[in-house]
Amino acid sequence: MKTESATDMMTTQISLKDIRNYIAKHHHQPLTIDHLAFISGLSSSYFGEAFKKEFGQSATDYLTELRIGHAKQLLRDTDLLLRDIASKVGYSDEFYFSRKFKKEVGVSPSSYSKIARRRISTFSVSTTGNLLALGIIPVAAPLNAKWSPYYYNHYQDKIHVPLNIFDAESEDNFRKLASAKPDIHIFQEGPSLSMLHWLESIGVKHVTIKAKDWKTQLTEIADAINKQSACKHFIQTYEQKALQAKLEIKRAVGKDTFAVLRLCGDQLFLYCNKGIQNVLFTDLQLHPIDAQQETCNELITLEQLLDINPNRLLFIICPDTATRNYWLALQYLDSWKELQAIKNGHVYILPSNPWFEYSAIAINRMLDETLLMLTGKNPNPFPVPVHGFLSNTEL
Repeated sequence: MKTESATDMMTTQISLKDIRNYIAKHHHQPLTIDHLAFISGLSSSYFGEAFKKEFGQSATDYLTELRIGHAKQLLRDTDLLLRDIASKVGYSDEFYFSRKFKKEVGVSPSSYSKIARRRISTFSVSTTGNLLALGIIPVAAPLNAKWSPYYYNHYQDKIHVPLNIFDAESEDNFRKLASAKPDIHIFQEGPSLSMLHWLESIGVKHVTIKAKDWKTQLTEIADAINKQSACKHFIQTYEQKALQAKLEIKRAVGKDTFAVLRLCGDQLFLYCNKGIQNVLFTDLQLHPIDAQQETCNELITLEQLLDINPNRLLFIICPDTATRNYWLALQYLDSWKELQAIKNGHVYILPSNPWFEYSAIAINRMLDETLLMLTGKNPNPFPVPVHGFLSNTEL
């Protein structure tokens, strides 16, 4: 009986996914389409068509992407000579490597080593806000007209690669991120191992922000991308502005007590997230009701609210139809009309954006909106300007 040789088994069992993994592991070695087609058991022409159909790019383009990505990492993080870098990523001719690198990246390897770390990407809306505070417009970031309207309206023509805001690790996001060619990708939450391995394979450095408060988050990002001066300036400017706003608001509201409420359907919640806590009750030192000394999201009845009877109410109203209908009905209830805040006309509606976001830009916007809401003074032009290096997409 005839037995299969090792070559026969290889040519019949290796899938296109296995071939792609093989390229990833051996991209620094001499590879040809004929060789890849042979180990896949396909003809050279059919292999090329099948690979591109399966992964959206040719095997040659994928190999080049891996090699140039590895080269970017070596240029950014080592002091190796150009000929050594070329050799390590699979090019025997350093001059051919230089031409190839410039064609793919837009600048020569020597120029890239001087400007690396300018192309930043992220899957996080909050990180987008922190990058803008540092004067960096990301090359790729989540944009959505409903869920990130501020960034969508003011930066959609500057953030060249919009990413999916809900499914970060989708194949579509992977392809978009690869096309953006970032130097550094910043995570707000822990990524999967497969995502980290993929970023490493294309030479993208990854940074995961671990801090919980916005100032430390901003500082961590600034340290990663060498923007410490911009970070210090932003925080100092914010603190000075917060001090001035606190004095002006105190003159307007005195010792009035504040309650922040979230209305969802026909239910009321005492609500206070980190951003609200930081801006209203720490930086501006407004007087919260006792139940809102810390962050909370607790159900409360209208009768319980009437017992507390704060001087001023701030409302976040869910945008669905049922909630809006109840909001209209609520205003006709006698117990509602008995609230001190209602009698004095001190009810303020807070939009979900920026009050649900936690970033340096969102905090800055909350401060500005609170000053305008409570005193009628508009402190800043809109949108918040980005200082320094205007766009890291232009290399």
